Amino acid sequence: MIKYLINTSLFLLLATVGMAQHKLEFILLDGHTKKPIEHATVALGNLQGETNSLGRLTFTQVKQGKIPLKIGHLAYKTYLQHLIIQQDQQFTISLDPQNIRTEEIFVQATRAKNNAATSFKNITKEDIKKNNLGQDIPYLLDQTPSVVISSDAGAGIGYTKMSIRGTDATRINVTLNGIPLNNSESMGSFFVNLPDFASSVENIQVQRGVGTSTNGAGAFGGSLNLQTETLAEKPYAALNNSVGSYNTWKNTVKVGTGLLQNKFALNARLSNISSDGYIDRGSSKLQSYYLDAGYYGKNQILKATIFSGKEKTYQAWNGVPESYLSTNRTFNEFTYKNQTDNYTQTHYHLHYSNQLNATWDFNTALHYTRGAGYYEEYKEKDELSSYNIDPVIFGKDTITQSNIIRQRALANDFYGMTFALNYKAPKYLKATLGGAYNNYLGDHYGQVIWAEYASNSFPTKNYYFNDAQKEEFNTFLKVDYTKTKFALYADLQYRGIDYTFQGLNRLQQETDQRVKHHFFNPKVGATYFINTQANIYLSWALAHKEPTRDDYTEAIFEERPLAEQLQDIELGYRLRTKSFQLGANVYGMFYKNQLILTGKINNVGAYLKSNVPDSYRIGLELDAAWQISPKVVWKATATFSENKIKNFIEYVGKEDQPGEVAFSYDKTTISMSPSAILSNEISYRPLQELEFSILSKYVSRQYLDNSQSKERSIQDYMVHNLRINYNFAALGMENIGLSLLVNNLLNKKYESSGYTFGSIAADQSRNSYNYYYPQATTNFLLGLNIRF
Repeated sequence: MIKYLINTSLFLLLATVGMAQHKLEFILLDGHTKKPIEHATVALGNLQGETNSLGRLTFTQVKQGKIPLKIGHLAYKTYLQHLIIQQDQQFTISLDPQNIRTEEIFVQATRAKNNAATSFKNITKEDIKKNNLGQDIPYLLDQTPSVVISSDAGAGIGYTKMSIRGTDATRINVTLNGIPLNNSESMGSFFVNLPDFASSVENIQVQRGVGTSTNGAGAFGGSLNLQTETLAEKPYAALNNSVGSYNTWKNTVKVGTGLLQNKFALNARLSNISSDGYIDRGSSKLQSYYLDAGYYGKNQILKATIFSGKEKTYQAWNGVPESYLSTNRTFNEFTYKNQTDNYTQTHYHLHYSNQLNATWDFNTALHYTRGAGYYEEYKEKDELSSYNIDPVIFGKDTITQSNIIRQRALANDFYGMTFALNYKAPKYLKATLGGAYNNYLGDHYGQVIWAEYASNSFPTKNYYFNDAQKEEFNTFLKVDYTKTKFALYADLQYRGIDYTFQGLNRLQQETDQRVKHHFFNPKVGATYFINTQANIYLSWALAHKEPTRDDYTEAIFEERPLAEQLQDIELGYRLRTKSFQLGANVYGMFYKNQLILTGKINNVGAYLKSNVPDSYRIGLELDAAWQISPKVVWKATATFSENKIKNFIEYVGKEDQPGEVAFSYDKTTISMSPSAILSNEISYRPLQELEFSILSKYVSRQYLDNSQSKERSIQDYMVHNLRINYNFAALGMENIGLSLLVNNLLNKKYESSGYTFGSIAADQSRNSYNYYYPQATTNFLLGLNIRF
């Protein structure tokens, strides 16, 4: 009760604010046609908004003085100016059409457009900067609807997880400037391999559900589309540094040339992040760099990008046994000093865009990614035969077990191309023909680097080796037709997959398989415009997704896992006024052969899955923002859902004897799928340069397996964070930013993820062994950002 009183008191305190001084109205017009410009972004100091259908935007009670103004729009040149504010004013500004197009064209084909009949949220560069103090990208998305985040090491640095609508990262499609990021075999996106990538991101679009067609892996829970920073026309340099709990440090250096000779630009970034982690020995040492060079012609862009990440993280993927939570929450069973994961991933992208004429534009990209690394483990009294090592003979003694140190390694190459041809009619019609071809080559192998006992047969080469190739081709056609009160769209996608892997896996089991899939994924939708401020939409989508490598190699049942099918229905309402925004969405996701998490993990912390014939997720999502007063903004999201498997049979092995016991459920909740996810953000700006924010997150109970048993579940939790941002100009520097983030303000002891396994004893009782991933108690990050 005390915590809720604190929350209420904070809200009432922030709501009691004074009045600022002036009201400014902006009217934006096309410099040639004099028509209003809709959806232009206007940044007035630290205030930001978007023009309406009449090209208008109003800021109320703006502080008096000299304030920088920046106006941006894809089709127009960036407008920069400093305003002297002394009274209420109205500004009518004409923007010149853009000759040098921005890199936003690289992501157009794979993004949902404004007022599209699908569920999405755009995260701006300003939103990212407020929270970017070293934590992984999922932690920057915590306030978006239906998102749940977790961290192996407990503090958001190192290996992190996220889910959308209860579906894990292997069902979340991720693209960088339209180029796939998901690993072709595991389907996951490991942001630990791209540390501090957020410092090079312009914006992120989060689509929920199937969304629109995009490149790469199928989207079953959602899509993340990240766009890297667009052209900075003026030279700059920036130093971004932060320090925090658990010996956490982040150091970032960024430089850019601005536009040289009105045609060329270069940008570079170097980053270093280190942290000891909340969990014992849960350390992370992360380095990355980013480099781009671009040619910006009148109608063409050619841009080359190279970025790389190197990570060394101590293994914490086994979690903490339930019995330790009350006495030693930071327990880590791994004690070998080099029990680490080591991986380097480097990406090479080459983008080309051509504005052919006023109606047609074309963009394409070539990409190549090289990844290589290993994780090292100490194994006590392991069977020598598991490593092709003969028994050791000492006199009459035969030794078949030994303490060993092994490395399990991965080396892969991923390359391909993407393309998009865009058509825009003068009035009503837009169309995109896009697609991609990708090829993945991956080697999996293991080596013993030390053994306490070893015979003459000590392996000098890999004790297992498995290689894989996965080819994928996809193409899609999107058509948008807008007239008067209606906007209609159709989106047709084809994906073809040819996946072959052969050799021995890490358990020295034969894995030779070849699988082919052919998927047709149609989508249709309609938006009805009630007026200039509100609309409703309805969409239907059919999607398919292939199993992952682990689904094949570690399937619980002997049968080959089946591809999944999903029908997604979205019905939503959007309202946008000067002071209030609301998005409400009802969704129904109906699956055939969904691969659900069983509750168990393999020996590298990856969840195991199995097909269920009939399951569904239905829910209501809310996303709102309210400018309560000139100094107070309230944002909130809410998801209420039911996530069920019909006619589910659970198989549990018997203890110390062969055989299984079957448990039947007419309807049961899908594992790791909370029925309620709520977020809340209240921001108070006493000065234009200073902002205080309270951020809250509530996640209801999550079941570790599919039995819907409280004995095997994660207790619901609510966590509050405090964020303070102060930005000002001084000493000739463009901006000095101070940031403080206090996480888990009320010192809540909670777990955000976990797994379970067990057996049936001889007396028919069920023994369960639950493991959890505790998250950090109260901790802080303090940042200093300087831009020249």
